[in-house]
Amino acid sequence: MTPYQELDRSVAGKTVFITGAASGMGRATAHLFAREGANVMATDLNGDGAEQVAEEIQAAGFSNVRAWTLDVGDHDAIKAAVKATVEAFGGLDILINNAGFARLAHPSEDKYEEIWHDSVNVMLTAHQRLIRAALPYLMKTETGGRIVNISSTEGLGATPGNGPYVAAKHGVIGLTRAMATDLGRDGITCNAICPGPIETNINAAIPEEHKVIFAKRRVPIRRYGIPEEVAHVTLSCCLPAASYLNGAVIPVDGGLTIKNA
Repeated sequence: MTPYQELDRSVAGKTVFITGAASGMGRATAHLFAREGANVMATDLNGDGAEQVAEEIQAAGFSNVRAWTLDVGDHDAIKAAVKATVEAFGGLDILINNAGFARLAHPSEDKYEEIWHDSVNVMLTAHQRLIRAALPYLMKTETGGRIVNISSTEGLGATPGNGPYVAAKHGVIGLTRAMATDLGRDGITCNAICPGPIETNINAAIPEEHKVIFAKRRVPIRRYGIPEEVAHVTLSCCLPAASYLNGAVIPVDGGLTIKNA
């Protein structure tokens, strides 16, 4: 009988690149990876916000973090940020594509075209550009590179008035599956996480009583999630031991997507 094989469940010493790290799930992910011993490059369009997150992490006793101002809609800026990460930490092992935004529009509105362009550029095109920029370094990782793309339950369904976001997030799932197929032979895994209703800035304007009503009606766990709950699933996908998890689409939604009524 084959002996039980111990698999590595530590990201200590790994380098992780996180987009959209100034708030919400990105911020929680940066905190968690730093606490687990990874080197963290926290990037965000809001450079001051990314710096603040880095300072929070350092104040908690973890010095293995850097901040970088990054507009993921700028291809040259992506390349520069990846280069800076490698120069700072000596490599790149894990990529978390988390940056995103939500802007509502009906197809009849003139602003729809602009929102469509921005949504696809930031939440889909940027993902593949970041993956391709990071690829030479991910291929050098001894225990296998890891890519996690943050999609959404909107990538599994649709909400009225949210077409550009829905289309981009569906695209993220397709991109994840394509990259998993293309890169698996190189030991690089690519998985997608689909958060449901999570307490972030995107839904901060929704009155609390409306959130409670929605959660009790639609979510079996009967509450909104918190960013740290998503971050822990992201971390699990990035462990060396997660080497056979590839092309997965993982809802982190309290059961929202499986509830019929």
